[in-house]
Amino acid sequence: MKFGVVVFPGSNCDRDMIDALKNDMGQQVIELWHKDKDLGRFNTEDCIVLPGGFSYGDYLRCGAIAKFSPMMQSVIEFAKNGGKVLGICNGFQILCESGLLPGILLRNSHQQFVCKNVFIKEAAADTCEVLKIPVAHGEGRYFADDKTLEELEMHRQIIYRYCDEKCVVTGESNPNGAIHNIAGICNKERNVYGMMPHPERACSNTLGNEDGRKVFAHLFGIN
Repeated sequence: MKFGVVVFPGSNCDRDMIDALKNDMGQQVIELWHKDKDLGRFNTEDCIVLPGGFSYGDYLRCGAIAKFSPMMQSVIEFAKNGGKVLGICNGFQILCESGLLPGILLRNSHQQFVCKNVFIKEAAADTCEVLKIPVAHGEGRYFADDKTLEELEMHRQIIYRYCDEKCVVTGESNPNGAIHNIAGICNKERNVYGMMPHPERACSNTLGNEDGRKVFAHLFGIN
């Protein structure tokens, strides 16, 4: 399995993602410049990653300009053909802006940037395992209309929810006011994933936290 990490102007988490995938998890990683279009080296078993940061300076609206980049046009086609795509933080915003995932990411309910460790749980898991994963965003409040939320629940598309350290979903454990405590979702075909927390920042024993590896194991079977 290969990972392609897209680098946009303003990205600041691309190096974190590349280091985590390559050095912590031993995966093959290829950097992809936003102005390029070629994804010919990748097949549907591979994954394209949209990292966190502030693509194009977050001008206009988070992710709204990045969706028009040449590389994103190829990523959209790649996803529609069954290729795997993962968006983290700003990457999640880009996926929603481009229509690959439903809903939108709004300004945090407390109107402040949040940067801290939070707890999340797999939304559909039979057993509850708490993961401690960092967040760093100002516009991470997931929102969707009632019909979309009903479909997300029906098709088990909510992949992570914010919870407390005892695995209980509470309002206090929600760092941004996301509806239904949603931290991450996927599409119906289960090949496009988006989440606000940063698992790539929790993959090294040097940092004292490797819970992020469990996210990559859950989504892609690697650790």
